[in-house]
Amino acid sequence: MLSIDLIILAAIAVFVISRLYAVLGQKSGSEPNARRYRQAPVATAEQREDEAAAEAAAQKRRERPAFTGPAAAGMEAIAVEDPSFLPDDFTRGARKAYEMIVTAYADGDRETLKQLVDDDVYEAYSDAITDRERASSEPVRLMRLRQARIVEASVDAAHVARVLVAFESDLSDGENLRQAKEIWTFKRSLKTENPNWVLDEVTTAS
Repeated sequence: MLSIDLIILAAIAVFVISRLYAVLGQKSGSEPNARRYRQAPVATAEQREDEAAAEAAAQKRRERPAFTGPAAAGMEAIAVEDPSFLPDDFTRGARKAYEMIVTAYADGDRETLKQLVDDDVYEAYSDAITDRERASSEPVRLMRLRQARIVEASVDAAHVARVLVAFESDLSDGENLRQAKEIWTFKRSLKTENPNWVLDEVTTAS
């Protein structure tokens, strides 16, 4: 009788063990593939940031309209290095700079001029202010800015961008009103983080 009980218990044990092996010994398909995970490259935070910045720049290039006019090639060259460059935004900024510089010159405000123009232009304006003050002459003031348009743009080998803007304005010395036509050259190094442009040259337009 005892031997029969042992045989039954042994049979039950074999059955249970075989069922456990059937359940636990098979792969369910949810186990991680160690080989696959070892081979998959993991991007660093810096790499992800670079990729995101590159994609954002490419998206801006795709979204902006094509440049037109005689300065198109130069503006395209600037936009390649500085995707944030947009002609309309630049022209609005140039108009504001024109108004500020002409006003600062009329007021003899050298501190403001120094922030907006390069060294050569600053020296010329500063000397002219000194001469005007010695002669007790009335300053010429801006009455109306009629027009501002980009006529030329370029980037040189040193990655310095230049944009030439033609201005037409009405100026007055308090007695006489005259129309001024000038071409102002603004420049900025595209290798620096400083987004500000400065006045590099002023010439009389024909």
